Amino acid sequence: MTAEIINGKELSKELKLEMKAEVDILKRKGLTPHLSVVLVGDNPASKSYVKGKEKAAAETGISSSLIELPVSTTEAELLQLIQELNEDDSVHGILVQLPLPSQIREQQVIEAIHPDKDVDGFHPSNIGKMMTGEDTFLPCTPYGIITMLKSKNITIEGKHAVVIGRSNIVGKPIGQLLLNENATVTYCHSRTKNMQQLAAAADILIAAIGKAHFITVDYIKEGAVVIDVGINRQPDGSLTGDVDFESAKEKAAYITPVPRGVGPMTITMLLKNTIKAAKGLSGIE
Repeated sequence: MTAEIINGKELSKELKLEMKAEVDILKRKGLTPHLSVVLVGDNPASKSYVKGKEKAAAETGISSSLIELPVSTTEAELLQLIQELNEDDSVHGILVQLPLPSQIREQQVIEAIHPDKDVDGFHPSNIGKMMTGEDTFLPCTPYGIITMLKSKNITIEGKHAVVIGRSNIVGKPIGQLLLNENATVTYCHSRTKNMQQLAAAADILIAAIGKAHFITVDYIKEGAVVIDVGINRQPDGSLTGDVDFESAKEKAAYITPVPRGVGPMTITMLLKNTIKAAKGLSGIE
């Protein structure tokens, strides 16, 4: 058996076409969704991510602006900028690119963004709504994963899902979203004793640990769905995931590649959240 590939790049293209049609309708009603991105410092990976977000926004007709600040920016200066963006009616979504320089506390910044403009889905208010199953902005990578599963009509309800990794950005929220879809969820992390045994019992396995090829074929149940969130840079400059793809694809029923898997979906769901924010703030549907 060779697994069916869940191609995030292709799915993201389809979703962006749908969003472009929606944005065109909103524009005719006088509303252009606008995303404001703040980049502090000159982290090369962050710059690359931001460029990808700008390109994707342009493809869907969403307006975007980039505010670049020096690495020496103080926390107070950044918080003042966020307050100005909160009060700017032309801005519907605010994204502060992480990581931030060491003098700035990330949690302070996340909490400063108004929940109605929090298109990253990280504000405690939006995380709380996600926990209780209310309508809110969902964190983009977990939102993308659920969308990928549903695009293949993969049953989540009643399935045993194992999440390897417990970050606030991916691990914890994807487990909650799977629980909201009525899966039974097990979290594994650096202190888990019998991780391989637990993973090998998963109908849906989410690998978000940040270690290249950590998940070998022994971690995978025959016929499982394997979602690889890892993005690891190889010595030759190429990207690879947390899963040993070549062996895993012979045992899994579905698998995501790296690249062209979860990554493109993260940016796509950010744009989806931006459209949702614009509609919510303007009252225009």
